[in-house]
Amino acid sequence: MKKKNIVKTKEEFDNIIKTGLCKKNKYFVIYYKESNKGYDCFGISVGKKIGNAVIRNKYKRKIRSIIDIYRKSYVNSRDYIIILRSSALSITFDEMKENLIFLLRKGEK
Repeated sequence: MKKKNIVKTKEEFDNIIKTGLCKKNKYFVIYYKESNKGYDCFGISVGKKIGNAVIRNKYKRKIRSIIDIYRKSYVNSRDYIIILRSSALSITFDEMKENLIFLLRKGEK
């Protein structure tokens, strides 16, 4: 994922969460908001309850790889915040991929 496609600041995170729409399932919570940038941006949040820094970064890398694969199939201009729930620790990468892509597509409609 390129640096321009990353939501970094706390103000951006808070703005998307407060004013954006929300889609949820057992493993993820996704907030999204329309943007006028011309490209989509993603912010990933994995809480401290998930595990130590090594585990949290491992799951962030998995989510980033899913996003990189999925982004090639479409282009829209939205900002996304993806929050991982602790129940996602018990699923495989393929199940994680299916659930995340399903939520992202659900948000397109």
